[in-house]
Amino acid sequence: MNRFYSLSHTPIAFHFRQTPRDFVVDEIPLYDFSGEGEHLVLHMRKKNLSTWDALGRIANHLGINAREIGYAGLKDKNALTKQYISILKKHEEKLESFNHEDIKFLDRTYHNNKIRLGHLKGNRFFIRLKKVNPTAAKKLSEALKQIKKEGMPNFFGYQRFGSDGANYKLGEAILLGKRKERNVKLKRLYINAYQSHMFNLWLSRRLEINSLVSSFEAKALCDVLNMPEDVITALQAQAHPFKIFKGDILKHYPHGAPFEYEGEAADIERINSKEVVPTGLLLGKRSRRASGLAGEIEKEFDMDYKQVDGDRRYAWVYPEDVEYEYKENEAWFEMHFTLPKGCYATVLVEELAKRPLQVENFSKES
Repeated sequence: MNRFYSLSHTPIAFHFRQTPRDFVVDEIPLYDFSGEGEHLVLHMRKKNLSTWDALGRIANHLGINAREIGYAGLKDKNALTKQYISILKKHEEKLESFNHEDIKFLDRTYHNNKIRLGHLKGNRFFIRLKKVNPTAAKKLSEALKQIKKEGMPNFFGYQRFGSDGANYKLGEAILLGKRKERNVKLKRLYINAYQSHMFNLWLSRRLEINSLVSSFEAKALCDVLNMPEDVITALQAQAHPFKIFKGDILKHYPHGAPFEYEGEAADIERINSKEVVPTGLLLGKRSRRASGLAGEIEKEFDMDYKQVDGDRRYAWVYPEDVEYEYKENEAWFEMHFTLPKGCYATVLVEELAKRPLQVENFSKES
């Protein structure tokens, strides 16, 4: 899909491929582990393996089903990643003989409960960009300063859609009854890809509106956006880069209950202070819908499928602890930053590049 970007700079040239040397992920747990209990918690480091690949190898060695192993989130395959997993303590002795060149256990402790999906605070990333000249490095530094200050759109990354980017088409076919998928895991994967695709289309449309509102006089946009001049003027008065309409669904950040924006000035201030964030639709039967003009835009990317639950996803997120360094002799630009759970580091890289990275990173399978 053709995507709108939030930053205004021209595209920046650099080379980036997801490899264990250039893409490192550290999971940040949601809570401290108790140090006691019936569950063994392992700090696992893996490379060039998906989380499910790693769990499958461990489960095969232990003679158990991979679903018995607890994990908080799925980590990239083409990377060096560290995350926490849990197994029943009774398997600890047999685990001592486990050996795999791409899976290491860095530390272990115990906990009262199995680690559940979603039980993580976020992830800390290291990314190395290559073939970066001094001019590009300066532009990257300025762009990262802006992201650090103002945040960035929360697109789903290309990893969500498969190597050919077309998993969402299979999900749509399943929801329309045109395709059957007996594998429950694959069925969920394809449907989630379709929900993600529609969210990305909506978010790109909203960024397009933001760009127009920020670039032209209100009167000139009335026919283009099919909106009254006073509405556009009100959008232009908003300081935040993501402009919101009455009827948008906001949510406390980084977690909290959703509520509808009714035009209160106090909510605008809360957006500016990063207390609340606009959300976008993950279509499904339980999703809360936007209303007013926000709802009219959202309807273009919505179908009330009864077969799937929906949700709201943050449309905007704020990377934390952003650090970067330019190594001119190697022509490397190295970055560290932390993102909330469910966010994609590659989306930040694409914001910097202002181009899609999927072809570059899936052109050769690792």
